Amino acid sequence: MKILLAGGGTAGHINPALAIAGYIREKNPDATFLFIGNRNGMEQRLVPQAGFPISSITISGFQRSMSPKSVVANMRTVRRTVTSSVAAAKIIRDFQPDICIGTGGYVSGPVVREAARLGVPCIIHEQNAYPGVTNKMLAKRVQKVMLAVEAAKPYFKDAPVVVTGNPVRGEILTADKAASRRALGLDQRPMILSFGGSLGAQKINEAMIELLVRSGKDGRYQHIHAYGKYGGWVPDKLRERGVDLEACKNLDIRPYIDNMPICMAAADLVICRAGAITLSEIQAMGKPAILIPSPNVAENHQYHNAMALVNAGAADIIEESDLSGEAVTEKADAMLHDAATLARFGENSKKMAITNANERIYSVVKQVLHLV
Repeated sequence: MKILLAGGGTAGHINPALAIAGYIREKNPDATFLFIGNRNGMEQRLVPQAGFPISSITISGFQRSMSPKSVVANMRTVRRTVTSSVAAAKIIRDFQPDICIGTGGYVSGPVVREAARLGVPCIIHEQNAYPGVTNKMLAKRVQKVMLAVEAAKPYFKDAPVVVTGNPVRGEILTADKAASRRALGLDQRPMILSFGGSLGAQKINEAMIELLVRSGKDGRYQHIHAYGKYGGWVPDKLRERGVDLEACKNLDIRPYIDNMPICMAAADLVICRAGAITLSEIQAMGKPAILIPSPNVAENHQYHNAMALVNAGAADIIEESDLSGEAVTEKADAMLHDAATLARFGENSKKMAITNANERIYSVVKQVLHLV
């Protein structure tokens, strides 16, 4: 079995492709894999790191602005649309895949389109409740459109859809709350986990300062907060506000969370962005959440992701335009001081979880290849 995968630009497109490839490799050790990624994308680091080969094309997206700089960039994108298709077709002919799997991002477009044109069976996976432009354009060219959530179905009318969920790491599925709290040295006080992504989110960091300062002074909550690559100012700001981070054992302020399964399992409340994979992990663990969707993503898809949970009674939301230290503190207090609401949010979140997404996706692959 020869598997071609295309997806890139962000971890939200790359990690699902890696999870799919990893599961297929586990079930079919003789399978051969090839990723196609964007030449300058983070997939160039993540894919080889996971032990898979990668070939590259160069592709970019269109900019909506009509500024001279954007016009030039869009002309470049038009040229790249042609050259990337030619490059993708050559890679596909050389590799001769049995199936092509696209997980979104600009790079999926020319790869899946050329694979379909060359007669290769194709499937795509959409991680978000509101699908990206690339997957919507490809939907009628493929044998199956795999969705993370039911809420995405209306956007794929007349397309062959199946809900598979988002692939979730095994450590997320097996992490235990009590054991994780012991590992982190936590006591019985409520624990909040907050983060804004690997780069950090300025607005989230600013809002968290207020909650962290109060917890540093009254010890009401235990709190793990990741401020990201560009949030190095956060510890200094807390010290300016009178918080002794060395003395406040209830506060764990760090740039990144490298042990997310343990931290999330231990948490009573999660405050974060609304990226698709993060939400799938929150659901798998049945965690109550306050979601702060990023307004700086294509088609505002994080808002739609968040509202899928809000409408199911599984999370609360603060839009970034309404975000403040007071707003997030008020919502956190309301949730953590109401055990019934907290439990209901967690239960509803868990009900939304699809914990066998890898199995479902592998089943679709076998169906398309007529192996079942």
